Amino acid sequence: MIQWISRMLVPLIISYIVGFGLLSKRPIFDDFLAGAKDGIRTAADILPTLVGLMTAVGVLRTSGFLDAVSGWLTTPAQWLHLPAPLIPLTLVRLISNSAATGLVLDIFTNYGPDSFLGMAASIMMSSTETVFYCISIYFGSVHVTKSRYTLPGAMIATTVGIAASIFLAQK
Repeated sequence: MIQWISRMLVPLIISYIVGFGLLSKRPIFDDFLAGAKDGIRTAADILPTLVGLMTAVGVLRTSGFLDAVSGWLTTPAQWLHLPAPLIPLTLVRLISNSAATGLVLDIFTNYGPDSFLGMAASIMMSSTETVFYCISIYFGSVHVTKSRYTLPGAMIATTVGIAASIFLAQK
């Protein structure tokens, strides 16, 4: 039943949008083209930020800086009951989802997906966000310069997500 609903959902939404446009006598194709143009402009606006973030993550991983920072944070992480292999994941997850996915796959390879570390990494990936990526992309695309409480709130939510992943993986 769920598969049938998911197969029918996209045609249903498209039919609803076209039907609404016809009933309200809107120029549907012109509206579509205007939206596509705006989307291309937005993509062009955020492209430098995307390239910069991807380059920064690549440099951090290949230079060994991430491993060095993880080494420095091992003792404070032990106080917080955060296992050392999860430190790089918590740092990279703030910046890049794809790089964090690579680290999770490394954890799966070394420790197994059903291990404590594998379960904690999986839960962490689903309960945390790429904070700096989202702030830079979303705020940059609409030219927001004052983020006010966004960063502190996102960091608190990420900390809670990390704590929850450790707690839930122990059960």
